[in-house]
Amino acid sequence: MPSRQTVNVVGGRLRACAVRPGDRLWTLREGRTEQTEVTDVRAAKTRDLVDVTTEHASFAVAPDQLLWTPDGWTHARDAVGTVVAWSQARKLHRGRLSIQPGYEFGYLVGATCSDGTVGKNYVSLVVNDEAFAAKYADSLTRATGLPARLEAVTRPSGYLGRDVPGFRVRVVSSYLADLMRQYVGGDPHHMRQRFPRVVLRDAATFDGFLDGYEDGDGYRVTRWPARVLISSNVPFLTELATIVGARFTPRPTGLASRLVVADSWPTRGTFQTEEHALDLDESTWIEVTAVTPRAPSTKPSTVYGFRLSPHPGFLVNGHLVRAPWEA
Repeated sequence: MPSRQTVNVVGGRLRACAVRPGDRLWTLREGRTEQTEVTDVRAAKTRDLVDVTTEHASFAVAPDQLLWTPDGWTHARDAVGTVVAWSQARKLHRGRLSIQPGYEFGYLVGATCSDGTVGKNYVSLVVNDEAFAAKYADSLTRATGLPARLEAVTRPSGYLGRDVPGFRVRVVSSYLADLMRQYVGGDPHHMRQRFPRVVLRDAATFDGFLDGYEDGDGYRVTRWPARVLISSNVPFLTELATIVGARFTPRPTGLASRLVVADSWPTRGTFQTEEHALDLDESTWIEVTAVTPRAPSTKPSTVYGFRLSPHPGFLVNGHLVRAPWEA
């Protein structure tokens, strides 16, 4: 790294020349951000530097600096047209959650899919039923560890033509918001969300999902042991119907469809557990659009390389790199 190029250290950013042994840098490990410690710093002189430009930022490195690509480590000078691993640097400081699978986790996902809101950095539920809101808050806390509480609110009723009392549960966590988007395929809008197959990890989690979705957009059948789940998102209900082995006929476009799930559905043998990541995938691939050599300088530049433990890579403006002599 050139002396003035900043790197992502735990707690902010530092110029390469200011990094010392003992400092902790951010890195990526199997899609998750982790910390790695600087054990040694090396300095050298060079007249060759390149500016690497991606879809999100530009940074300066030596031509033989290594960048992480789907094909492994690639020298910066050869990286044009490839994609490199990247994570949003501004989100590195946020707290990470340890998700606990089970009934409460399933309930949280189901209720959010049916009646919740996923914002840029928050997840919320606003309903009229205090018991539903209380169960949602309890499930959220048990599944994520985040403190959640009920707030008394009012909200407009188009049917009554006036404001009616209700209850809100809202937690501010960009990590949880991004996690919910990941579970439903990226778009949490109720009409575009995909079925969250993460709830198929075990029977208890899936039972929680069904209960949470029913409490939000469903009801119990009074004449026989079954529940009805309601949505205008036909692909969502179609996938769910296959899992529970139920017949499903969508209603005409524009009308909400109903899926009847009998309590005896487990005896059909259609439920199969699946392994899905509970943690947030914090990395993505972005294209290197240009690698531009800098004009040779009469005065050599000082570049710095870091030896790290336990992981050799580190982030520069969110891009995963490593020193060439660490390879």
